[in-house]
Amino acid sequence: MTDGNGFLGGRLLVVAFAGWNDAGEAATGAVGILRDLLDVSSLFEVDPEVYFDYQFNRPTISTDDEGHRQLEWPGATLFGPAEPGVVGEPLADDAQLRVSGSNAGNIYLLLGTEPSRSWKGFTAEVLDAALAADIGGIVFLGAMLADVPHTRPISIFVSSENPEVRSELQIERSSYEGPVGILSVLSHAAELVGIPTLSIWASVPHYVHNAPSPKAMLALIDKLEEIIDVVIPRGDLVTEADEWQTGIDTLAADDEEMAAYINQLEQARDTVDSPEASGEAIAQEFEKYLRKRGDGRDGQAGRADGRPGPDGPRQP
Repeated sequence: MTDGNGFLGGRLLVVAFAGWNDAGEAATGAVGILRDLLDVSSLFEVDPEVYFDYQFNRPTISTDDEGHRQLEWPGATLFGPAEPGVVGEPLADDAQLRVSGSNAGNIYLLLGTEPSRSWKGFTAEVLDAALAADIGGIVFLGAMLADVPHTRPISIFVSSENPEVRSELQIERSSYEGPVGILSVLSHAAELVGIPTLSIWASVPHYVHNAPSPKAMLALIDKLEEIIDVVIPRGDLVTEADEWQTGIDTLAADDEEMAAYINQLEQARDTVDSPEASGEAIAQEFEKYLRKRGDGRDGQAGRADGRPGPDGPRQP
């Protein structure tokens, strides 16, 4: 731990990658909001020619505010504050447009696209940059498609492989075994070099195909704000999350099969969340729910409580 003050005692790196770890663009959306609200600039970028297959992760083209056409290549960028540890006092007219709190000057960001090759080299390069920036802890944000209803609060699962972090923050250790994305590879390597980590995962309803998912993005920001001890302005995100849910409600109202399926998910979720539910009762209810569905799609859905299922998060 940094400076003897636990996980929050030093510089924190918040990480999200587009791709397998980012259902509904929730994780990258949350870190993107932080990038826009924090006074940070680029400290390090990987060479995309080394780590990306452009037929798999294609560059995108867009038009900027001045009418110029811009190409954006897949990559990964480390952002950091101009003056680490210094918390700027927001002016009255932008108080709702800046991240505030005693930890705000210690937040670094890593935002990018999951690499398509050379993961070991990518991991070594990223961790070298993190060590050079004197990062004291890393928070990984992820989102998975799961069998959860859009009408209930987004399920969030927080875990850590570090025993000190688990003790300090009263969180669990993940029991998942199976295929992983770049977040798990980076987390494993970070722990090996002495940087404590934790992961925050959101569950996104798998039947909602339109990205992004502002409700999942909002849930990640809520939990991140709680853990890293800052205040993050929500802007229009609350309204967008409400509109997202209302839009799905409208679609379900015209589709009896979809409405019935959502009702089943709601019943399973409510059983899990009920105060009298025991672990055995929850397991039995979920097994009954799966038998009723005859689920045999790919074995990769999350559980009814939003945690990763036996074969991990479903690929977005």
